[in-house]
Amino acid sequence: MKRIKVLVTGGAGYIGAHTVVELHKSGYDAVIADNLSNSSEDVLTGIEKITGEKPVFERVDCTDYNALADLFLRHKDISYAIHFAAFKAVGESVSDPMKYYRNNLISLINLIEIMTSAGESSIVFSSSCTVYGQPSANYLPVGEDAPLQPAQSPYGKTKQMCEDILKDASQAMKERLKVISLRYFNPVGAHPSALIGELPMGVPQNLLPFVAQTAAGVREFLNVWGDDYNTPDGSCIRDYIYVCDLAKAHVAALDRMTERNGKMDENIEYYNLGTGRGLSVLEVIDLFKRANSVDVPFKIAPRRPGDVEQVWADPSKANKVLGWRADTPVESVMQSAWKWEKRIRGME
Repeated sequence: MKRIKVLVTGGAGYIGAHTVVELHKSGYDAVIADNLSNSSEDVLTGIEKITGEKPVFERVDCTDYNALADLFLRHKDISYAIHFAAFKAVGESVSDPMKYYRNNLISLINLIEIMTSAGESSIVFSSSCTVYGQPSANYLPVGEDAPLQPAQSPYGKTKQMCEDILKDASQAMKERLKVISLRYFNPVGAHPSALIGELPMGVPQNLLPFVAQTAAGVREFLNVWGDDYNTPDGSCIRDYIYVCDLAKAHVAALDRMTERNGKMDENIEYYNLGTGRGLSVLEVIDLFKRANSVDVPFKIAPRRPGDVEQVWADPSKANKVLGWRADTPVESVMQSAWKWEKRIRGME
């Protein structure tokens, strides 16, 4: 039986690389498209060591229409794509919004136009819980029926806009475009092999790399952005999902699109991906310290613009329909992050 070929935009990035590994395990062939603006070709070596096969890689900027169109000419049998290629740092989006609007919107528009011009297409979209803004208390945990609140950052706005674009396009092209939008919460951890993991360029924008770097002595201390939120310990609460569990959800979405596992009910479907458990920033620091027997010095800093106070997922729809569950113990997740940090710092 011929293997299905899937384009993975941003496939050399953090979530993309782990998803490429899971695609390989599940019998899909991945073609990685990445401009390496926030990743490294070293990731490709890690993927090869894990899977035993050299990944197909195309150095392409998805905002370059002609370059992306040329990729599809070289790979004419691609009709499925997982779209990760987007900038994703909340703080940076506040300080440089045009960078986010240009990259995140144009890359998706190009992908839709090029794929649908060739016939039937299916796109798994990397969305985010930021589309919900700050949900009211009666919508916590957040289900897919929660109303979308005004986004707290330009990054969040681009995810809302991209979902609008996909909804309108899928409705207008019902015979040509199917979409599954995965609204996930906070990815953390690294592959158990420690051959791939989160490798932020410059100062980390996400919590766990900062925690790990502080534990490794790369940074003197960790800033906790605010301790006066309306939460039990005053710090922000998030739903932290293991990146390998998250990667498997993308495979489950593809299985649904290819009818390996059920059939899509609508042209566009939405799923929240998380553990269903909220952890505060201070809880994460404590869990990391206890799981790895290390110290993580931190200081309380003023609130950061664009941060949502608390949000965590109700993943029951994904559990039921996709047959997917985030079930890796949090201690194992913290250990994977520390193992990865030690490896890239040469501490092992």
